[in-house]
Amino acid sequence: MSGVVDRKLSELGLTLPEVVPPLAAYQPAVVSGAYVYTAGQLPMVEGKLPVTGKVGAEVTADEAKQLARTCALNALAAVKSVVGDLDRIARVVKVVGFVASAPDFIGQPGVINGASELLGEVLGDKGVHARSAVGVAVLPLDAPVEIEIQVELVQD
Repeated sequence: MSGVVDRKLSELGLTLPEVVPPLAAYQPAVVSGAYVYTAGQLPMVEGKLPVTGKVGAEVTADEAKQLARTCALNALAAVKSVVGDLDRIARVVKVVGFVASAPDFIGQPGVINGASELLGEVLGDKGVHARSAVGVAVLPLDAPVEIEIQVELVQD
C-alpha cells in the first residue's frame, strides 16, 4: 500500500518540506540496520526560523507547540530523504524534544506534544512513541524548539 502516509499528509493539508541542509558536520538522517535516526530538526520554514527566543519569554507555549509540529514535519522529511517512502516506517520509537526555556518555564512536555500529536495524526498507531522533553538554555540559531526522532523500519 505505497503512498498511505503521503495520502494522510495530503488529507491533513500538510506538505513535507525540503530537507533542511545541515548547519554543521552531520547528516539530517542516517539509517542503521532497521532504524533511522534524525539529527535535531529546527522549526525551519523555507530555510528560515519563523520565530526565535526563549519559550516563556519571547515565545509563548502555544507558539512553541506549533513550532514543534513543524520540527516533526521536518523530521519526517529527513526520514523520507534516506528511505524514499514513509510507508516503510514500522513505528516511531522515540522522540527527543528540546525547548529553549525561560528560567521559570516548566511546560516543556506540553510544547513537545506538538510533535507527538503530529506524528500520531500522520502515522496513527505507528506514531505512538517513547519521549523525552528537556528544557535547555539555548538552541542553535536561537530556535525555541528542536526535535529528533528515531523510527523503526518495516523489514522486507
